[in-house]
Amino acid sequence: MLGNSSGDSSPNCTLCSQDFAGDVCKVVLMVLLIVAISLGNMVSLLVFLHVKQFRSPQGYLKASLALADFIVGVIVVPYSVYREVNRLAYGIERESGDPDELTCYIIGPLFAISTFVSITTIFLLSVERSIAVLKPLHKKAVITKRRTIWLILITWALSACLAVIPMLTSPDITFQYNSCSNLCNYEFPTDKPPQSHWNIMLLYPVFDFSLLGSTLVINFVTFAALHQYCKIRKQLRGESQGGSQLSFSDVNAAKTIGVLTFAFAASFSPIAVFVVGSVVGYKWCRFSFYAFWILTSNSCWNVAIYSAWDPKFRQGVRELFGKRAPKSGSQGPSHSMEVDSTSAACVVVLKEMFRPDST
Repeated sequence: MLGNSSGDSSPNCTLCSQDFAGDVCKVVLMVLLIVAISLGNMVSLLVFLHVKQFRSPQGYLKASLALADFIVGVIVVPYSVYREVNRLAYGIERESGDPDELTCYIIGPLFAISTFVSITTIFLLSVERSIAVLKPLHKKAVITKRRTIWLILITWALSACLAVIPMLTSPDITFQYNSCSNLCNYEFPTDKPPQSHWNIMLLYPVFDFSLLGSTLVINFVTFAALHQYCKIRKQLRGESQGGSQLSFSDVNAAKTIGVLTFAFAASFSPIAVFVVGSVVGYKWCRFSFYAFWILTSNSCWNVAIYSAWDPKFRQGVRELFGKRAPKSGSQGPSHSMEVDSTSAACVVVLKEMFRPDST
């Protein structure tokens, strides 16, 4: 017994050390995602609060998207880090009925809600940009702050309903922390074959890809209209500076939303394949990790896309941090000014959200 165990200890230790190193790399990746997602989307929300020109219907939609991504960075991913660090440090494995599993009934739906809000908001951003390009004279009458806020509230409510539908329709579907994906996911019982009512899970890829397909079509129509507009202006040689700036702004806004759509489609496609395979009965442990964390990383791509494609966002960031520099004459007053300005900005935004005018 001792001889056999000592003879096998070297390869076993090698495998254990490799697995441990891989788990440590996963935790480091999660921590980096927490920093990137949280800081990036916090900057987006601060730009929305402090820069007045971003308090527009499009700005409200982008703030809703940033809030959904921010939730992933400050709640969903940190819980995964907590579980993985406990497992590595103390050898705590997932057990059915563990009190920590109750937390997954909060974390799991939040992750699902954030995903649904993201794709729905990208769709609404595409619709808003299409109306602004195709019907510029009707834009202010059709796209108002009040309507945009109501659409945002409906989006969050609809996403919350979609997140809990599987558990309401089937008692066999629960939320549990999955040691393969390192996230709180929908869980099927392993001792039962897939049943017909588990097909409710297919609602998610159908819903998301329907919105993504509609968004791609809307973006295509918008780009075609912008291309035709620019072509006509060249033919007429109408090169007034105001008109060219308006066209340039519309092109960049449409381009940004188009890139957001392609990025989300690329990040959600592996999850769609995984969901279909899970319903059929396949168990893809390693693939589930890559699929879910590719989708999670999308929460920090949005800010990167804004920074690369949207000059107004870059200008807003410069204005946000540029205003603070002159105020830092003394350390004490500077801090109080920042707190007051942030509070005032929140109050102004809330007033704009709930006041009766429709501008």
